[in-house]
Amino acid sequence: MRADSPAARSPGSLMGPVKGTLAIILILLNTLWLFPILLVFAVIKLLVPFNSARKACTRVLNRIAWLWIGFNNVLTDLLHDVVWDVRGAEELKAEQWYFVTCNHQSWTDIPAIQHALNSRIPLLKFFLKQQLIWVPFLGIAWWALDFPFMRRHTKEQIARNPALKGQDIEATKAACEKFRYTPVTIFNFMEGTRFTPAKHKAQGSPYRHLLKPRSGGTAFVLEAMGDSLSTMLDVTIVYPEGRKGVWDYLCGRVHRIIIDIRTRDIPPRFRGMDYQRNREVRADFQRWVGQIWKEKDQRIDNLLDQAGSPATAEPPL
Repeated sequence: MRADSPAARSPGSLMGPVKGTLAIILILLNTLWLFPILLVFAVIKLLVPFNSARKACTRVLNRIAWLWIGFNNVLTDLLHDVVWDVRGAEELKAEQWYFVTCNHQSWTDIPAIQHALNSRIPLLKFFLKQQLIWVPFLGIAWWALDFPFMRRHTKEQIARNPALKGQDIEATKAACEKFRYTPVTIFNFMEGTRFTPAKHKAQGSPYRHLLKPRSGGTAFVLEAMGDSLSTMLDVTIVYPEGRKGVWDYLCGRVHRIIIDIRTRDIPPRFRGMDYQRNREVRADFQRWVGQIWKEKDQRIDNLLDQAGSPATAEPPL
């Protein structure tokens, strides 16, 4: 019998795809079961003119999302043997507003963060591109849950049409207005995209494990919600076995995840700042973010040293 023949493969190697497929099916079934309930309360929230009723609907919708994430977390715990090394989550509160940022290595980061933070803080909400509203099921769910859909204008577009200047921040403020009444967690990957060696080289990034941070999106949030957001959760994810994609995660090929959480006070000078027009404030904010990124890069080195692994594998997704 050839060593590479299907019959020679170990049962463990075959069980991974089986578990991954089963996880996808169960997550899909859970989505299809909760989606109609979510849609009912989303329509009520849209049609009822009373703020108290809308707030109540928001709480129900957030609870539905919490159940969906909770099911996914339980499913992961049942199907896979992941060692969750979560640090710094002891003092987190579900009744407080947070801004969360994290290094971005693969799409596994999102379910990993949800596993670590669900129930500990308010529901994570992402700023999404306008086009994502058309994603089946998820687009409507994101809309119902008040995930902000943003249409960002480039410098070239503004140069061609000066009337567009300032519309981005006004749209952000309008989206964030809904978050003033119910505790929420705004989440943003400051790198803007997943880390890969090719992107790292193309950027000429000064960091060993990170791409350059894009401070503009974070500044928009703090400008729009400065009176509500005073606390940042600086999250650092490390995969000691190497970065792996979400399919590897669903198949149970990720065995340990380190999630280090540092709670930081957002300096008052950055809450409600005029990032676009005030050059001094903009430069000051970029220096602050750069210092956070420098510390995060060193922290990743330390966590990898403690784990005894360089974690240099290239993520497929």
